[in-house]
Amino acid sequence: MEIRVLGQFVAQLDRTSVVPSAAKPRQVLALLALHAGQVVTVSTLLDELWGDAPPRTAPATLQTYIRQLRRMLASALGPTAVRGPKDVLCTRYGGYALDVARPADATEFQKLCVAGQTALREGAAREASQLLHQALALWRGPALADVQIGRALEIEAVRLEETRLGALDARIEADMRLGRHAALLGELTALAAQHPLHETVHAQLMLALYRCGRPSHALGAFQRLRRSLIRELALEPSTRLQRLHQAILQADPTLESPAPTAADGDDWFVPPMTPASV
Repeated sequence: MEIRVLGQFVAQLDRTSVVPSAAKPRQVLALLALHAGQVVTVSTLLDELWGDAPPRTAPATLQTYIRQLRRMLASALGPTAVRGPKDVLCTRYGGYALDVARPADATEFQKLCVAGQTALREGAAREASQLLHQALALWRGPALADVQIGRALEIEAVRLEETRLGALDARIEADMRLGRHAALLGELTALAAQHPLHETVHAQLMLALYRCGRPSHALGAFQRLRRSLIRELALEPSTRLQRLHQAILQADPTLESPAPTAADGDDWFVPPMTPASV
């Protein structure tokens, strides 16, 4: 079965979709797909579908959804299939399991992220940028974009989104090390607006602006972040951000992009641009 979750939910058998149109059976299949090969307990499924207010008929209704999913699987498998629908969507002690491979896009995304972040730590900025660009290109929209989200799926969607943001931070840092600060300005400005409390994004924006000859705009980005942190969390920016702010005020030469070196081929190599390096 082909499963994809980084965008609209896709589950196909021999190019035949087995994703139900009804919201709750789709939720059940999505949760089972994200935990492919593992048992998802009945209590977890009930909590996902109804939260704190399940109807008295909830267990029976869940069984109805499982039967609906198996009918769709049977239709896609055909009469000559070696495995039947109950072999794919299995009943297990205390719950159900989808006996298929894990979502292909999420698995590939994780593999590329690990490789890209490892390359970045080792100073191979060009390789890191390429790998992380490939990883992020697997996203077709928000995770499970067309699935109704309950408690259990929310945990998974948040986990995937946090992993995406981590990969995005690393990819931008790799591109900054390659001297691409001018090309990043539009993207970083949009990200700072979308994530007004995200310090790493604002640090990247501040440094990109400074390297583009716009120190006043870099200082303005810091002040907007500071106001947001104080208003929303009653917190000042971290010590790292404050050090970057001071370095910009003092026109610290270590903030400039150095001359190209032989490191990383023909790329521009600069030290990590996060505030920790200031």
